Order: sequence, then C-alpha cells, then structure tokens
Amino acid sequence: MTYRPKGVKKMTYEEFKQIIKEELEKAPEGLTWTQIRERRPELYQKWPNNKWVRSLIENIGLIRERVKGRTTWKLVYENSDQ
Repeated sequence: MTYRPKGVKKMTYEEFKQIIKEELEKAPEGLTWTQIRERRPELYQKWPNNKWVRSLIENIGLIRERVKGRTTWKLVYENSDQ
C-alpha cells in the first residue's frame, strides 16, 4: 500500500489522466511508470491504480508494451506520422 505524503491532497482521476496525457505527449517513444513518476513529483504512488490505468486505455488511448522486461506506456495516435 502506498501512503500519501502529509500535506498532499488526494488526486482525482481527472488530474491523474491529465498528468499522464501531458507527459506521454512530450515523449511519443513512451515512458515507464517510474520515468513518469520521476518527472512529476505529485505522482507519489509506487504503482498506479489499476482501475485508473484501465480507464486511461479507454479514455486517452493508452497502450502498454512490454519490452525487455519493462512496461512502456504510450499514446495511440490516429495520425500515423507519430
């Protein structure tokens, strides 16, 4: 179980979704959860909420690829240029 640090308000799904989308748009090659967490200190969770991750797949087109033992998160782009 991951505990929220003192003084940090509980994050909503919408806030989580926006953070993940912003970070993945900056890195079309994809990022691991750890890389996303290192970029955004407000993501204090050691592992993301599974329910929220499944919702991201539906809502923002998140895809997770397992490469060399690491799961990389990316966004699916309708435009094939990316």
